[in-house]
Amino acid sequence: MKKEMVAMVLAGGQGSRLKLLTKNNAKPAVPFGGKYRIIDFPLSNCTNSGIDTVGVLIQYKPQILNNYIGIGRAWDLDRNFGGISLLPPYMQENGGWWYKGTANSIYQNMDFIDEYDPEYVLILSGDHIYKMDYNEMLKYHKSHNADATIAVIEVSLEEASRFGIMNVREDKQIYEFEEKPAHPKSTLASMGIYIFNWKTLKKALIEDEANPNSSNDFGKDIIPKLLGENCKLMAYPFKGYWKDVGTIESLWEANMDLINKDVDFDIYDKNWRIYSQAPNKPGQVIGDNAKIKNSLITEGCVIKGEVENSVLFSGVYIEEGAKVTNSVIMCDTRICKNSKVDRAIFGRKVLVKENLEVAGKSEILLIEEDRVVDENIVK
Repeated sequence: MKKEMVAMVLAGGQGSRLKLLTKNNAKPAVPFGGKYRIIDFPLSNCTNSGIDTVGVLIQYKPQILNNYIGIGRAWDLDRNFGGISLLPPYMQENGGWWYKGTANSIYQNMDFIDEYDPEYVLILSGDHIYKMDYNEMLKYHKSHNADATIAVIEVSLEEASRFGIMNVREDKQIYEFEEKPAHPKSTLASMGIYIFNWKTLKKALIEDEANPNSSNDFGKDIIPKLLGENCKLMAYPFKGYWKDVGTIESLWEANMDLINKDVDFDIYDKNWRIYSQAPNKPGQVIGDNAKIKNSLITEGCVIKGEVENSVLFSGVYIEEGAKVTNSVIMCDTRICKNSKVDRAIFGRKVLVKENLEVAGKSEILLIEEDRVVDENIVK
């Protein structure tokens, strides 16, 4: 059996800018939005787009991600032919064990892709928050008879130097790629979402691997190589919500966007569900004197104090007199009586003792998992 397109999700990133949240966890497995993990979004996009063959390339701290994804049942990816496959690095002829770069990770798994003999390969990052119909992108790719198509999004000129920038002609054909330019010529930023003709990509990967000077990266090596060989690369303009949650600030912002009425990102859309391995928890308990305003409260929470402009994961307990504002509180955390939490992200199983203030003033405050907070923390 042949698959028209196979998806490969790059999910091995360490995510060092997320600091203590990725101390024991790969970045794509970081919790998000009350009941999800970041990787739920690209996997759900695959399911909703009708893509039933997905390889997930894991590397850094893979155990949680491995256990979470399992056989892919939550995303309807438990199939006899195709479905989801977890692809860790393995020993190479040169003795190496590690994926050397994004392109090398696909190179090491060419046999997996060849098993399905696809016409096209979809390359995805496992650490972005967005909803996208990849079939629409494939139609665009086919209609332009492209060798590769790169999804792009408009960013501000001030932000452009943080991204790979695509310079395009009027018909959206890419003529130049700039990796994090100091003086960008355009504001079309790569989203790290690519569709390649498999034959074209396979040839490029083999040649790139043979180049001792290559960093084996899509942005730094493969894309410039294809442009230099006059391959046809198209930019696919994306108009919806997209967030790279690579920092504590951006992770906090993306969670806050879920409860911001001015942000057009609907996780309640029945026609484009976000699937997850949701925990089996009892219903919420809302106390007689509890006050909740503009917040996302998931199952298993007990609220006896106040919650405002916050996202609470399952099993969070807010005691009487405690107040949580503008914060993201992960699973099984307890905020004791009369303590105040503001502008913070808490890892799982944090205990804040009574009568304390824990707040981020000049920056978003991060409290790592399994911590007992027994003194005021204000930054």
